[in-house]
Amino acid sequence: MMRMVQQLISLRSRIDRAGILLSGLCLAHCLASITVVAALGLGGQWLLAPEIHRWGLALAVIIAGIAIGWGAIKHQHRMPFVVAMTGLSFMGGALAAPHGVYEALLTVIGVALVSLGHILNLRHAH
Repeated sequence: MMRMVQQLISLRSRIDRAGILLSGLCLAHCLASITVVAALGLGGQWLLAPEIHRWGLALAVIIAGIAIGWGAIKHQHRMPFVVAMTGLSFMGGALAAPHGVYEALLTVIGVALVSLGHILNLRHAH
């Protein structure tokens, strides 16, 4: 029984780490896209495509929902959930903004908060 509980905690920890990695990749994509498109004028049709942002947000919602929701139920701390959901709201707001500085700013704030939510969730799990 104890081994099964440890395996579940380990699984949640891996999902949180995947969420942190996804947030970092999203941040790198956002910054690299702006830099490449602005500096070279290349790849805007692919790098800035709204579909990438929609799929990224959907994946972030799923991963955060599982890991942080599961963590909130187990450790009873609300802060990771509140921080991550605020971040997801910023990311959703970025989808409504036109391409440019505001979209990038909302996305960067959003992924930073989602990543922080995962980090807080990992800390409360121990």
